[in-house]
Amino acid sequence: MNASALAHPLPRLALAAGAAAVLGLGGIASPLAAQTLGVKIDNDMSLCAPGKGPAVRLEISGLKSSSGNLFVRTYRARESDWLKSRRYLHRIDTTPRKGAMTVCVPLPSAGDYAIVVQHDANGNREKDFSSDGAGMSNNPEINTFLGIPRAPGLDKTRFRAGSGVTRIAIQVKYQD
Repeated sequence: MNASALAHPLPRLALAAGAAAVLGLGGIASPLAAQTLGVKIDNDMSLCAPGKGPAVRLEISGLKSSSGNLFVRTYRARESDWLKSRRYLHRIDTTPRKGAMTVCVPLPSAGDYAIVVQHDANGNREKDFSSDGAGMSNNPEINTFLGIPRAPGLDKTRFRAGSGVTRIAIQVKYQD
């Protein structure tokens, strides 16, 4: 590394953030991590412990079964990202529990977000509108057109998360 790179703080910050990401040092805020989209993460409930955050303690209810997969996608509350392929911040993949369950959704910072929960009931990782369930932050009505669900706008799903642990609830709904 040359002397001019050491004299300017930004290259050192980027280098430290990159090293922290490689080494898995979660306590160091990383500007690089905030730019990465579409990442799969685990459900780590310790991130929603008292004094932690920013994070969302998400209570999910209405799950019809414990079969298949449960996907929780977190979006920044931006029209340019909302429900766009791979524009979510991260996706938690977990095993559903019939009835209700809790997941912890870590956030890069306090701010406005929207969350989508999808129960892939048969575990085929495809959208099967007749058997899969879904829900969104603020529990807006999900209308259908010719049997195909039409997602509500960002204005109906946006919520504000603080610097600590924010609690929200999402009810998963199925087409019957």
